[in-house]
Amino acid sequence: MIDQARADQAYGHVCWSYDDPAAFDSRARQFVDEGLAAGERVWYVTAGDPTGRAAPRRPLAGLPADAPPGAVQVVALAQTYRGGARVDPSAQVDAYASVTEAALAAGYTGLRVVADVTPLVRTPAQLDAFARYEHLVDRYMRARPMSALCAYDRRKLGDRAVAELACLHPETNAPVLFRLFAADPGRAYALTGELDPSNHELFRQALSRVDPPGPDGRLVLRAAGLRYIDHRCLLHLDDHARRHGLTVELRTAGTAAAHLVELLGLSRVRVAGAR
Repeated sequence: MIDQARADQAYGHVCWSYDDPAAFDSRARQFVDEGLAAGERVWYVTAGDPTGRAAPRRPLAGLPADAPPGAVQVVALAQTYRGGARVDPSAQVDAYASVTEAALAAGYTGLRVVADVTPLVRTPAQLDAFARYEHLVDRYMRARPMSALCAYDRRKLGDRAVAELACLHPETNAPVLFRLFAADPGRAYALTGELDPSNHELFRQALSRVDPPGPDGRLVLRAAGLRYIDHRCLLHLDDHARRHGLTVELRTAGTAAAHLVELLGLSRVRVAGAR
């Protein structure tokens, strides 16, 4: 069931790239405090032993005295992401959906997750599966009261891997030029920023992780926040449409994209005014 009020609001799905653990701790604590203030249940997901003294729980030190008992739970990474070394994207969304509904049933306003998931994206296969999961859970968060701070250690992963994940989030501190994320709980996506020769391959890869369209055969990209699109990215859209037997509707206020589509003869990409 779609929560339309939720759909009309901003939602908190943040990709946080870090090379300074203290900076991550600070951002994580801010995220936790925001969740407690909103009456949410908070899950702090750690790769360490959540019951051990050495567990990395610095952001949870000195929680507000009025925090309800059980409002903040420390959960093991292996317990939360049960697909093993390579996450099962759909199953993981279902797992978080169950936790979200349990939080609501217990009287909380939603679920808020802080998770450093660096260990789950070390190999190309892991990265591909987890990027697909990030896309699916982003759509879920657009419809239901779940939010997440997804942390990635740039020192261990490198800039390219972080960029592949960051561009699928509505919010990030990573220096990506574009973002592709859920625009509503249905099949429309938002496309913001700039698509140029430096990132057209990243855009092609991001498209490969996007769900196929609804029964009308359209992939709708709401691109009111798109400042520039290179012809290579339009070619990627057309190729994506052909491979999946669909039509891409690019909704943007600019006229340059429409002219390029006409010049390139891209029959499967339609440019419409932003709305």
